[in-house]
Amino acid sequence: MPSHDSADSDHSTSGAYVHAGQEFDRDMNYIPDRIVREGTDAEGRPAWPVEAGRYRLIVARACPWANRAIIVRRLLGLEDAISIGYCGPTHDKRSWTFDLDPGGVDPVLGIERIQEAYLKRYPDYPRGITVPAMVEVSSGQVVTNDFPWITHDFAAEWTEHHREGAPDLWPADVRDEMETVMKRIFTEVNNGVYRCGFAGSQETYEAAYDRLWTAMDWLEERLATRRFLMGDSITEADVRLFTTLARFDAVYHGHFKCNRQKLTEMPVLWAYARDLFQTPGFGETIDFDQIKKHYYIVQTDINPTKIVPKGPDPEAWLTPHGRESLGGRPFGDGTPPDPEV
Repeated sequence: MPSHDSADSDHSTSGAYVHAGQEFDRDMNYIPDRIVREGTDAEGRPAWPVEAGRYRLIVARACPWANRAIIVRRLLGLEDAISIGYCGPTHDKRSWTFDLDPGGVDPVLGIERIQEAYLKRYPDYPRGITVPAMVEVSSGQVVTNDFPWITHDFAAEWTEHHREGAPDLWPADVRDEMETVMKRIFTEVNNGVYRCGFAGSQETYEAAYDRLWTAMDWLEERLATRRFLMGDSITEADVRLFTTLARFDAVYHGHFKCNRQKLTEMPVLWAYARDLFQTPGFGETIDFDQIKKHYYIVQTDINPTKIVPKGPDPEAWLTPHGRESLGGRPFGDGTPPDPEV
């Protein structure tokens, strides 16, 4: 069972809000449906069947939670089995929209905003309209937006459709420890930056800031002697950490006031992040322009002017990282994904 990222705080369509005097609290209630090989999920509840071509993964390159799904789909080679639709980097309070597509309409689902897929299944859907989301193509209905399970099930349930040489992102010999590592990464880092950015008081901000940097120092130490979080090869734990690190200097350092240091000033984490960025399946999923537009334009509680910063220079991500000296094989017994056309 994956670390469910169950913690506090909200990543609804409108991003989040600053509530004066309050700590940021993430709503982790998602559509609990799963897509599995058998007829029920691990808890015995009815589930949707794995079937190539039946579902479309809806994402936004700007969103770190959706970025996980983009990377895992690439690493496992699920492109032919699960189509993908990209929302634009900005949205209103209603929903992410398909403004990157001709006419602003997803070419497969025929809709302008992902909200339509949610309302088709739940006409009175009360929660945030989030990405990533899996949508059944034939009915146009959302299946699930439970993002920790989406990537877990890509690895565990879609194995029949994995490419030859797909890496094992959930290796059995480290799975228990990996669950613990991923839980800390989510609560203290992935969600920790949001807890800083949307703190409603000086006291809650400083407490969130201290928690974040305690975890960042722990990661700097952990990764000093091992190439990846769980050892010699990439696992889902690395995917989950990478999407936050990729956004750190461009967004979280300034916009979310996580400013003790830049990522580029942490020698181990910066080298580790570049190592992943330069690994097939990771860097090509990152669009810094879309990332910056999302945070600086949508989150007007924090940035009311909607001015988007020009920097930092993304070319820094392509500089040598030197992590090869730690050995290891990024894909374990597997192989890199084919280059994107």
